[in-house]
Amino acid sequence: MNTHQRVERLAPAVAGVLAPNPGPMTLGGTNTWVLGRPEPGPVLVVDPGPDDEEHLRRVLEVAGGRVSAVLVTHRHLDHVAGAARFAGLAGCGVRAVDPAWRVGEDGLPDGAVLEVSGARVEVLATPGHTDDSVSLLLTHQGEDGPAGQGEQVDLLTGDTVLGFGSTVITHPDGDLGAYLASLDRLLDVVATRAVARVLPGHGPVVADPRGVLEGYRRHRQERLAQVRGAVAAGASSPEDVVRAVYPEVLGTPLERAALQSARAQLDHLAAHREP
Repeated sequence: MNTHQRVERLAPAVAGVLAPNPGPMTLGGTNTWVLGRPEPGPVLVVDPGPDDEEHLRRVLEVAGGRVSAVLVTHRHLDHVAGAARFAGLAGCGVRAVDPAWRVGEDGLPDGAVLEVSGARVEVLATPGHTDDSVSLLLTHQGEDGPAGQGEQVDLLTGDTVLGFGSTVITHPDGDLGAYLASLDRLLDVVATRAVARVLPGHGPVVADPRGVLEGYRRHRQERLAQVRGAVAAGASSPEDVVRAVYPEVLGTPLERAALQSARAQLDHLAAHREP
């Protein structure tokens, strides 16, 4: 997403609306995605973001006032805090893996397919960042007219893959082994479905899905090797690991996130320790 503008239309059936909640963990802010053609509508809205009235009303305007459902990629408040309020404004339900965030009875199970004008969305369970994380495979028309690009496939990843940097494994809700498996699943989807772009929950659109996913997996394996080395050198607690592996975050707002990742890494190593 372009941080200099709040609304960016990427294709006739794809628009992003940037929430006004920038920060160390949210980068430029939460990307709310509007999927489907507002005319004739209705559309799907993914991750309404914070409970910010101006933002929610801007999303509703971009949606053309007609919303089939809200979809949430995971339970973190920067993605879902405004979902119930937005559903009230739009007169629709909220579909989520976590029942606590649903409005209505519909969940968001793996393999579910939702269709709106100009867009088809397939739900992919991708736990790891949290245990309820999902990604969404979006098929839509790239451009209008006979000379356009034709059908295009994009991948919405929530916080599983960001526009830049790496994500946090939010221990104990997240799980590193599940996260690595989710990256493998997404790599397979990118290859078999010719995914063109990653539309992340934070940060800019990624034009090299395979490259960024391979980079994420490589980064995680390198971090695990560093943690193994720290443990071999005497680190016995998450705080020890952070001091050894993430010294640059000490005393910053990112220290708490590093502690969560360190706990997840230590749990993963303990679970996969050779007898």
